[in-house]
Amino acid sequence: MSALAISAITDADVEPVVALWQRCGLTRPWNDPHADIALARRRDNSTVLIGRDDGAIAATVMVGHDGHRGWVYYVAVDPDSQKRGHGRGIMAAAEGWLRAAGIAKLQLLVRRENAPASAFYKSLGFTESTSVMFQKWLDDRETTPSN
Repeated sequence: MSALAISAITDADVEPVVALWQRCGLTRPWNDPHADIALARRRDNSTVLIGRDDGAIAATVMVGHDGHRGWVYYVAVDPDSQKRGHGRGIMAAAEGWLRAAGIAKLQLLVRRENAPASAFYKSLGFTESTSVMFQKWLDDRETTPSN
């Protein structure tokens, strides 16, 4: 298991990161990953962290907070680099980033059908919330079960 070198995303990282997210099945037609990266980089309460193994992008996490709760998105480990502790490493980096910002709680969403992701987060000490998530599209699109 090699340690990740963690840094914030740079302009040169954007295309390889989007390609990684696509390989990992994290992108959805209704979310433009380029726009998501740009939004995360625009403010000081969010960022995209890159984990490099021997110089190559091996893991990513988009992390941010609302001043009270932290959130992570786009947690990805290159399929060729899995089972080396990189998922744990990039999540530890996200937790450290949030702690440095004074945020005490980290939340994330996992699709119901993604049992491997649920098992991974449980192995990191996450517990299933008793809250129910509601959503509403503000651009008048219709909600479908997969949104």
